Amino acid sequence: MKVAITGATGFVGSRLVERLHSEGHTVLVLTRNTDFAQKVFPFEAFPKIEIIAFTPMSDSWQDAISGCDAVVNLAGEPIAEGRWTPERKQEILNSRKLTTQKIVEAYSLTNPKPSVLVNASAIGYYGTSETATFDETSASGNDFLAQVCQAWEAEAQKVQASGVRLVILRFGIVLGTGGALGKMITPFKLFAGGPIGSGKQWFSWIHLDDIVNLILRSLTQAEMEGVYNATAPNPVRMSELSQTMGQVMNRPSWLPVPSFAIEALLGDGAIVVLEGQQVQPKRTLETGFEYQYPNLKPALTEILK
Repeated sequence: MKVAITGATGFVGSRLVERLHSEGHTVLVLTRNTDFAQKVFPFEAFPKIEIIAFTPMSDSWQDAISGCDAVVNLAGEPIAEGRWTPERKQEILNSRKLTTQKIVEAYSLTNPKPSVLVNASAIGYYGTSETATFDETSASGNDFLAQVCQAWEAEAQKVQASGVRLVILRFGIVLGTGGALGKMITPFKLFAGGPIGSGKQWFSWIHLDDIVNLILRSLTQAEMEGVYNATAPNPVRMSELSQTMGQVMNRPSWLPVPSFAIEALLGDGAIVVLEGQQVQPKRTLETGFEYQYPNLKPALTEILK
């Protein structure tokens, strides 16, 4: 299988590339920064990887995907970095909407076409709530992140006009070495960990290995089509997350971490941990997908061991 990937040097993308390469697949890395991508995926270690310069406003990369079996679109400016100025909000939106738009255009112009597009989205689609439970059939929210996800998914859905199978994965907070968890464990390392914010907010998460497995399943299982929540089946309250982190790290977990401390670490993107949502992967489970890490403590133990 030959797979083109945007966002390939990111937290999820790099693990996906490693996994595909280890299984003997050919990977086309579409990247804005070819020099960085070559450092992440040196030829000596990744001989089956082809690195192609990619910008949404350039069409030179389109010919490269014509020989691919699939495209995985993970591109997007990080949410949890810096303040959401009007300019930053536009970057967050455009990096998802415009990239997806250009990929869909490439599908319409390419022959032969890749047979499937796996497009990332996020559980921010649902908005936030301490009381509601969301699954793939739930309505969208109306805050900034919900609006970004709606626009993102709307562009991806246009690929279906070209007869292409579309899978949209709404990512929860991905847990692995680095990422959001890497920033959240800082207070615990300083023996100052504890409930984050109110502690009552929901934390819908997924282990990095599980989300990679779900992407691979989306690529290979022809019956998968439409929207799937990429979250573990057992979301937790933030207070339980903090308690479990303390147990796994053998650190105290009683000292509350005020909202402003998390905002200092994550900027306005702190909304993803300060205002959560309880998300169930109903359709994902219906496919028969088996999670390696359905429960939080084993997931954190594997990551923080």
